[in-house]
Amino acid sequence: MTLAAHLDLDGAWGQLPAAFARVDATAWGPKLRYWARGADLDRFYEEVIRPLPPLVVYGSGDFHHLAAKLALRFGGPLTIVSFDNHPDWDVRPPPWSCGCWVNRALEQANVEQVHVWGCGNFELAFPSRVFRNRRRLREGRLYVHGWAERYTPAVCRRFDCVSRENWQERFEAFASSLRRRRVYVTVDMDCLNDGEAVTNWEQGLFAGVDLAWAIGILKSAGELVGADVCGAASEGVYERPLQRFAAWWDHPKLKLAAAEEARRVNRSALEMICAPLGLGTAFGP
Repeated sequence: MTLAAHLDLDGAWGQLPAAFARVDATAWGPKLRYWARGADLDRFYEEVIRPLPPLVVYGSGDFHHLAAKLALRFGGPLTIVSFDNHPDWDVRPPPWSCGCWVNRALEQANVEQVHVWGCGNFELAFPSRVFRNRRRLREGRLYVHGWAERYTPAVCRRFDCVSRENWQERFEAFASSLRRRRVYVTVDMDCLNDGEAVTNWEQGLFAGVDLAWAIGILKSAGELVGADVCGAASEGVYERPLQRFAAWWDHPKLKLAAAEEARRVNRSALEMICAPLGLGTAFGP
């Protein structure tokens, strides 16, 4: 049985080890990047996503909304644990974009809760937090843990932020609460610090070894049914003019490393992330 797939939408990762069965979806990439139509995603789910194995590595963080569809394969009840520098909770249209996929996941009957760890961007601060999903936060179905180092004390109290000093202790307590629950993990590489990943977005404070440790803790605490990893940098290619404009407006204007150097850095981080999932040796000695 194949354990892992490389869902290649944009060439972000280059060539991954043979343990990751490559699925060529590059023709779909421009349709789905940053902002997708619901009908396109439904068809993509049936034709491409549904038969994929439990672990999927795919393109830029511009495709993170695919995480909701990837989690749909496993039925319910399911708890999603997301490692991301962004909360992806925006309630504004369009409904299927990388910045609002958490809301779509929580609309699915199979998803009970979403927990986001590692946020450090401006969306937890005022005025951006005005667009958060207040309903799901109030219901206790959405939890966001930001980095205290990135926010004011008031924001830290509001969103129960963690620090580099205490996050592991807090995470262990959280993982213990998931015992006997079915867990799905999604990783956006922009949760890693600038030295450990090259992405299309602002980046957080995790190191690769931090994610390896956290995934190992989750695996021992609950039933880890599947996982996905996205967030490697790639050049934006879009099908629709409005989609292209919206993405240009939203993205930070970053100067990225050369493509092959970016892939080398990101594959090194991916190797660490995959180690607790039993795929670390796939990358060779």
